[in-house]
Amino acid sequence: MTEITESLRTRVEHFFRKLQDEITATLEVLDGSKFFQETWERPGGGGGRSRILTEGSIFEKAGVNFSAVHGAVPDGMKNGADDLTFFATGTSLVLHPRSPKIPTVHANFRYFEQSNGDAWFGGGMDLTPYYLDEEDAIHFHSLLKTACDKHDGNYYPRFKKWCDEYFYIKHRGESRGIGGIFFDYLGGTLREREETFAFVQDAAHAFLPAYVPIVEKHRAEAFSEEEKRWQLLRRGRYVEFNLVYDRGTRFGLETNGRIESILMSLPTMARWEYDAQPALGSPEERLVNVLKFPREWALKL
Repeated sequence: MTEITESLRTRVEHFFRKLQDEITATLEVLDGSKFFQETWERPGGGGGRSRILTEGSIFEKAGVNFSAVHGAVPDGMKNGADDLTFFATGTSLVLHPRSPKIPTVHANFRYFEQSNGDAWFGGGMDLTPYYLDEEDAIHFHSLLKTACDKHDGNYYPRFKKWCDEYFYIKHRGESRGIGGIFFDYLGGTLREREETFAFVQDAAHAFLPAYVPIVEKHRAEAFSEEEKRWQLLRRGRYVEFNLVYDRGTRFGLETNGRIESILMSLPTMARWEYDAQPALGSPEERLVNVLKFPREWALKL
């Protein structure tokens, strides 16, 4: 493995570790509560840090994880080569707020490298509101578009479409939320990896400016028991997607990964009711209509 690749691996791991620190520090100030940290080791090599905040003033459950692991490539990924090894590192988070007026948010940035020279980046972020605020949607998507446009004018439309298609609950006929960006298998030559790493850094640094102002805007808003019930019903959809369709969850479960880290994304409470439907003309129906027909939010500017 070349010195350049080793250097990239080291820099990527350092960035993701620091990203976890920056995000958790900001969220602790925002919420007024501290994250609990658990450091863990992977039996096959490497380890990580899981940071969880529960029952905070804003967040009912928030998880921000970092990992850097290595070892033999799992059987399902070998493609005929028996001696492949891998290195993978990344930071992932899911924030579930108490208030139904504040959206749930997910973000993930990762790097995967194999001993045969293959390597790629993946990740993105997406917003899952319970009540639609168009200004929030425009703000969130516009900051992601700015980060993408800095590197390639085709990134945002491509990754926004990818996000809409990936976070889609087929059996419900609706998206998990109002999207964001999603990308995977961005690799290529060493130079292309360096360029992609620069993009990943800008995209990751867009997370806090894209999400924190939305939290601050809605944190003091009152909500009713019926609005809380709606939030729990929508969380049920979130759980359905993560357990049925999410590739990372399925891969982790199928390869005997660390279960607490894999299921960190699930909320503490969710709800399922038989044939629950929003009332005609209600704010709840307005949200569902958007989930069934994704919109081009950033183009409103």
